[in-house]
Order: sequence, then C-alpha cells, then structure tokens
Amino acid sequence: MELHQLFVFTKVVEHKSFSKAAEAVYLSQSTVSSHIQSLEKMLNVRLFDRVGRDTIVTPYGERLYYWALKLLELKDQALYDIKESVTDLKGKIHIGVSSVPGQFLVPKIVKEFRLQYPNVTFMLSEFPSKIVAEKVMSGKVDVGFLGEKYDDERLHYHPLQKERLVVISSDEFQLEERLSIENILHYPFVMRKSDSGTKAILEKFLKKQHIKEDQLNIVAHTDSSQTLIEFVKQGIGIAIISEIAAQEYAVSNKLHLHELQGFEDERYFYLVYNEMKTLSLVSKLLIEMVSKRES
Repeated sequence: MELHQLFVFTKVVEHKSFSKAAEAVYLSQSTVSSHIQSLEKMLNVRLFDRVGRDTIVTPYGERLYYWALKLLELKDQALYDIKESVTDLKGKIHIGVSSVPGQFLVPKIVKEFRLQYPNVTFMLSEFPSKIVAEKVMSGKVDVGFLGEKYDDERLHYHPLQKERLVVISSDEFQLEERLSIENILHYPFVMRKSDSGTKAILEKFLKKQHIKEDQLNIVAHTDSSQTLIEFVKQGIGIAIISEIAAQEYAVSNKLHLHELQGFEDERYFYLVYNEMKTLSLVSKLLIEMVSKRES
C-alpha cells in the first residue's frame, strides 16, 4: 500500500467521482482507477459501489478513508519534524472565498504565509458566502473565508476583521452623507444575490427596520461585486456593500460613500473550517497563522 495511492483514494471519496478526483490530482482517470483497483485487490474488499452515475463509498471504504487521512497527516508531521527548515514543506491548500475577503483580505494572508512556506500552493475558488460554508462542510475545500456565519456544529469560525455596510452612489445622485433606509427607497437599487454575506446582513437589517425587500426599487441583481460597482458607476442605481470594498473602489471609480443610519450590528469576515475533517498539515499551519495574526 503506497501513500500516493491512499492520497488518490481520499480524493475519490471527497469528490465522489473518479473523473473529478483525476482532475484534482492531475492524473488520468485510468490511472486513478488503477490505484483504486490495486488497493481493492490488496485489501480484498470493495471500496466503491457504482449506483447509476454516482460513485458511493462502501463501509470498507469509509474505514479506509479514516485511516488514510491519519496516515497522510502522519506523513506530513514526519516531514515537518525531520526537515531542517520547514520552508521546505510542500502541499496544496484548497480555499473557498466570498468576493470581498477573496479580493481584499486573502491575498495579504497568502503573501504572509508564503514568506514562511514558499513551496505551498493555493487553490482558490470564489463563491457566495453561503456556498463557501457548504463547500467547507462537504470537505470540497479545506478552509473558507466569508462574510457571514451559517450555523452548523461541524463549522468553526474565527473572526478576522470587523466592518460595516455603506451606501455607494455616483455623481448621478445627489445624496446626503448619512442616509436612512427610508431615503434609499426613493432611488433605483442594485442588489447582491441571495447567497452572499452582504445580502444576508442586509436582509436582517431590513427586517429590523420593518421593511420588505420588495419595497426597494431594485433594478438589477448580481453575484459579482465588480459588476455591482460598474452598475453604480454608470449611474444605473445605488447599492449597499462592504465598506472595505467601497473604500478600495471609491477613488478609482469616482464613487461616493454614505453612512447607513441605524446599521449598528457588528459584521465580521471569518475564516471557517470543518472540525470534523482531518486537515493537512499545511492547512493547519494556515489556520494557526491566521489565528495568531488576528488575535
């Protein structure tokens, strides 16, 4: 039994697909199948069942997955202990990010981490905050960075940075520096889509103010921060976004920032990971660094 075979096996379990696992580890599907067949032959058990198009792990496969993760983690720890310099440590960290943390927080974190571990590779995928949480829960990514908490006993959140929401507008609208939600109802509005952290926070705020979403004069929905900024820049409407993003965009895009009256809830960006998933050593080191960095 080779550690590389076990590594490939864990990817088939996590992706629930031979073809997707092959893509993830940069091997051909036939090579992945060969590794699994070798393991099954050696153990004399079936590790996966084919049910239609689905690849379902068997009870034997579930047990092997548990021990495979342990063995792969032990290998990383051994390398970490033996190496004269931990800068030689290699590995990949799969990260799910929502738009604002992905653009303005994670690049700085990656830069800082690579100063210590330059041989680690980062695989980033951007999703709305809710999807990031789901990807972390399912094990599709190792850690996530997002703008809203979604309760689940498997998830552990570490607050990164406090921030608030602000209103942005262009020269098309002559708005006061401080706006109430009632003021906003009179202007065309560009809204983030439902799975974003900003949308979740805004929904809570509207509910607190006893205002329904359909009372807003929504002219467009988008899941892209850059598209939203462009809509506002063109004078199509105003929007409510993260202050961090707004400050970055304000100068170059000639946007105006306005304080949102009554918005007093604390909002954080978070690092999130699955406490039930056995993480690689490099993923654990990233979490440790971020925890110390922000404490």
